Amino acid sequence: MKKAAVIRGDGTGPELVDSMMRVVDAVSPDIEFVPCEAGEEWWKEHGGDSLIPDETWDVLQETDACFKGPTTTPGVVGAPRSVAVSIRQRFDLYANVRPIKTFTGAPAPLGDVDFVAVREATEGMYFGKEVDITDDTFIAIRRITRRACENISRYAFEDATRRGWDTVVGIHKSNILRMTCGAFMDALRATAIEYPDVELWEYHVDNMAQQLVKNPQLFDHKVLVSTNLFMDIISEQCAGLIGSIGLVYSANIGDDYAMFEPAHGSAPKYKGMDKVNPCATILAGAWMLRYLGANEGADAIIRATEQTIAEGITTYDLGGSASMSSMTDAIIGNLG
Repeated sequence: MKKAAVIRGDGTGPELVDSMMRVVDAVSPDIEFVPCEAGEEWWKEHGGDSLIPDETWDVLQETDACFKGPTTTPGVVGAPRSVAVSIRQRFDLYANVRPIKTFTGAPAPLGDVDFVAVREATEGMYFGKEVDITDDTFIAIRRITRRACENISRYAFEDATRRGWDTVVGIHKSNILRMTCGAFMDALRATAIEYPDVELWEYHVDNMAQQLVKNPQLFDHKVLVSTNLFMDIISEQCAGLIGSIGLVYSANIGDDYAMFEPAHGSAPKYKGMDKVNPCATILAGAWMLRYLGANEGADAIIRATEQTIAEGITTYDLGGSASMSSMTDAIIGNLG
């Protein structure tokens, strides 16, 4: 039997994870789920140099995959790095993948879209090193390695091939960041030679931001790929194209392990209000089931979620009036 760690998180995380697990339990996958703690709330109570307790690290080492509910990252100097970044770096989960596809019944302010955002997830600005040179001068280090660039390049081209798509879009700023973005683009160009059926488009990140507003359908059935911070921002912009970050689910994929999570944060101001959209969390859970081989249950959850949105049973961020729990109930009801 496969085993999955489940980090409940903090803020709205625990209630979102509870919603996800209610839906997952309804399809009865042959998977053992192991609950874990991590996040700012745990850290404030216990302290230490990590937002993740040793016991959770032990569980992660013993499982086949991890689900991470939304967690809060303290924004103060000296605080530990985020839960997601810590796990990505420990397990070398170099590909953060976020499907961007319009849902029937959800807002599509600039028309229907269908593409995938792939983000290098282990280094870049999220390397997490800043230094103060003088009392009024601070530097953040952007770490880029050829190995990580090669990993994410190959993932992007492999993903395009798996999906039957013919284009990878490399997003960069190598006219300014000539060494770091230069290394990233060198890796993409070298990888492109090995995939003659997949074209490589190159866009500066500022132009890409414009094109996603001006002509988002240009990127349909294409894989967008960039470095850590650039794609973090671009993929958030992409969330606006499908109506809400509450619909964007994601996977963090390495060679031997994967972590699944909603793309949004913990929204602590909504904690306990039964308000936020459960879809990204539920769909991330379905993706984890597929990763662990429970394809039938994963497909059922995706269909039921799509049907619920199409029926107009949605939370406030999509213009509806449903609560988190009532939308979850509707998804379970649509499992059929």
